[in-house]
Amino acid sequence: MEKQKIIIDGFLNGKSQWGIHRETRIARKTIRKYIKEYEEKRSELLEGEGDKLILTEEIRTPSKYDSSNRRKVKLTDEIIARIDFYLGENEEKRRTGKSKQQRKKIDIHKALIEEGYDISYPTVCNYIRNKLEEKKEAYIRQEYEFGDVVEFDWGHVKLEISGKYKSIQMAVMTTAKGNYRFAYLYQNQKMESFLDSHVRFFNHVGGVHKEIVYDNMKVAVKRFVTRSEKRTN
Repeated sequence: MEKQKIIIDGFLNGKSQWGIHRETRIARKTIRKYIKEYEEKRSELLEGEGDKLILTEEIRTPSKYDSSNRRKVKLTDEIIARIDFYLGENEEKRRTGKSKQQRKKIDIHKALIEEGYDISYPTVCNYIRNKLEEKKEAYIRQEYEFGDVVEFDWGHVKLEISGKYKSIQMAVMTTAKGNYRFAYLYQNQKMESFLDSHVRFFNHVGGVHKEIVYDNMKVAVKRFVTRSEKRTN
């Protein structure tokens, strides 16, 4: 099915090989091979030397790979140390509320290549996947009563206003018991909007929860004093 999609997208729909690579994560070398084989069979058919059935089979048949001379994966201790370094950076960014700045697998692979390491993208992905599976978090189920805990977070929605699309900030309150949602839209995430959303929610439910939970958003956390201690606004 991947081979069919590559041929259809690349030849019939006019997508670039780089565009197909970004969508499928299949190596560009493989994409070039599929398209080249198809074009060769098609040329034979147009010149009257080919068979339409063979062309159809070329699309449907998976490629066969000769692994007899395949070299050993170049995952050295030095490269592992660099990948672990980037994973450590990601963990620090998650901890300090910068999750959107994390490096993806493809970013880590690109950084390794720029540093001069000879390593394939699939090898990097496999190592990271196995590494993260070793560190799976354990979750403890908690029980709440009504009025105990509510969580606050920012989100955003895209709305069409006067014929133009605009990104609008959305303050969201979610109760731990019952998973009740309350949301209000704002033009920004400033302190005034942050406080106003709380007042509106408290008025809406007719009271204040015992505990309000926040992530490390800048409007709530002024700075980190240590790795675990933070100074709130």
